[in-house]
Amino acid sequence: MRTNKDILVKGIKYLAYTVLLMFTAPVVIYQAFKNEGHPLYWPVLIVGLILAIGAISLGFYGIKTIMDALFNKGKKE
Repeated sequence: MRTNKDILVKGIKYLAYTVLLMFTAPVVIYQAFKNEGHPLYWPVLIVGLILAIGAISLGFYGIKTIMDALFNKGKKE
């Protein structure tokens, strides 16, 4: 049983994007809460929440992709 390296690299890239979003989303949400009186409060908060949800879902998808690469799922022998 061999590891599919192309799918493994794809999963690692997804996890790299996840780490980027894990740092970006809290900063955006913090900036929104810091400026509650500003007219752009709600749009910035919504963008921050979308980034946070994206980080969570991309993390799960990246781990799933890595597991598929390690266990050769999707490759018929």
